Amino acid sequence: MKTFKTFFLLTILIFFFSCRKDDHKIDFTFIQINDVYEIAPIQGGEFGGMARVETVHQELLQENPNTMLFLAGDFLNPSLLGTIKVDGKRVKGKQMVEVMNAMNFDLVAFGNHEFDVSQKELQQRLNESNFPWISANVKLKTKKVAIPFYKEKNGQKEAIKETFIKEISDKDGTKIKIGFISVTLPSNPKDYVAYDNMFVKARASYAAIKDSVDVVFGLTHVKIANDKRIAKLIPDLPLIMGGHEHINSLDTIGNVLITKADANAKTAYIHKISYNKKTKKTKVISELKEINSSVKKDQKVAAIVDKWQTILISKIKEIIPNSDEVIFSAKTPLDGRDTPIRSQQTNLGKLITSAMSFAFDDQVDAALVNGGSIRIDDQLRGNITPIDIFRVLPYGGDIVKVAIKGRLLKRVLDYGQLAAGTGAYLHRHNVTLQEKDWFVGGEKINPNKTYTVAFSDYLLKGFDIPFLSDKNKEVLSVYHPKETELAFDIRKAVVAYLKQKKNAK
Repeated sequence: MKTFKTFFLLTILIFFFSCRKDDHKIDFTFIQINDVYEIAPIQGGEFGGMARVETVHQELLQENPNTMLFLAGDFLNPSLLGTIKVDGKRVKGKQMVEVMNAMNFDLVAFGNHEFDVSQKELQQRLNESNFPWISANVKLKTKKVAIPFYKEKNGQKEAIKETFIKEISDKDGTKIKIGFISVTLPSNPKDYVAYDNMFVKARASYAAIKDSVDVVFGLTHVKIANDKRIAKLIPDLPLIMGGHEHINSLDTIGNVLITKADANAKTAYIHKISYNKKTKKTKVISELKEINSSVKKDQKVAAIVDKWQTILISKIKEIIPNSDEVIFSAKTPLDGRDTPIRSQQTNLGKLITSAMSFAFDDQVDAALVNGGSIRIDDQLRGNITPIDIFRVLPYGGDIVKVAIKGRLLKRVLDYGQLAAGTGAYLHRHNVTLQEKDWFVGGEKINPNKTYTVAFSDYLLKGFDIPFLSDKNKEVLSVYHPKETELAFDIRKAVVAYLKQKKNAK
């Protein structure tokens, strides 16, 4: 009996002291990725891959159940997979949502590329997603007023909220509420999207949530300069997890940490965070983790990725059989990021136009392609395969050889230059701008001369440059290549050109 009483007393004491163990401190972990367009590893399988990210996620969950997974915008588009058709419909991000559902994302922000897809397609992706979205400054335009975007499930509409709150607790009973705010760069105007001022909405959403939670974090998709301004406007944010830029960065503005990982999950930021309820202080220790071939793939997520990759590879092999062959090694990154590719001559743009000339045995005076045809919004590094080229030019199309009057060629080049910042900006081969004059092959354009120019077929349809089409009387002839010719598919031309460059070394 005495033994039982002693045991009972000890049990009571243990329970009593365990209840008092609450130290008012709690640790939690954030995993941040941003600007992810490819679900599978890239660069010959060396970097990225959502199945690898999930392995890191699961390992961190085992270490601390209070681990949250975030994506700071840009994932529905652009992607090579998104352009193919399955059951008669273009995929348009469906593959990404399926993978992200399996990974149990805790929160995602809207990126500007989410609005590349149509309103109907975006609504389908929202409805399919099992994870929460957040935005304070993007709304759905209706005929009368702008309303929040929403998910529709079982006939019920659930509005996307301006803020997000999550309550967590640890083993000793410490509980806190964590708040999140989010804004998106208004760089993709669409008829169905309304953008509020991102700085006004960031401050307003913070003010609306700060008294309901213990600590607030940012999950944004804006330029780094905008993130820095937000950090100055809201100096009590311990951390802003950002997107939009594709190169990893870590900045500190006052006490605010701003982090961005590399695009396509080449890296992920891991934030180990401690919060003290008594002092109301937040400590953030951030580590940039490379997601490479040394990270094992999570089998559940890998199965979904493999399903989609099988569909993709089968489509590519219809055009290029050896789709996983290393055709080139880029020691200097080939720049296909949206902003430079639509505003300045990049090495990737020059490579593509050189390949267009190569497709006609360099028997053309010049070659031109619009920046909007280059859809990768990323940089290519290291080993390059045909799959990478398909990622760069997912829509393909033939290269046409055009006899064009110098007067019209100059108008086209002027238009492309003035269109800097849009998809109509032109990348050029054998064409230079010297002060205000255009030169082809080192000679100033003669308005009365006829030039032979390789164009992407898209340009000859008049979508980007309205006066450039085969209907213009100064377009004297247009040669469309046969299916057996290299120029029949611009992607085949680029692959062949890179292989030739590799073999010439």
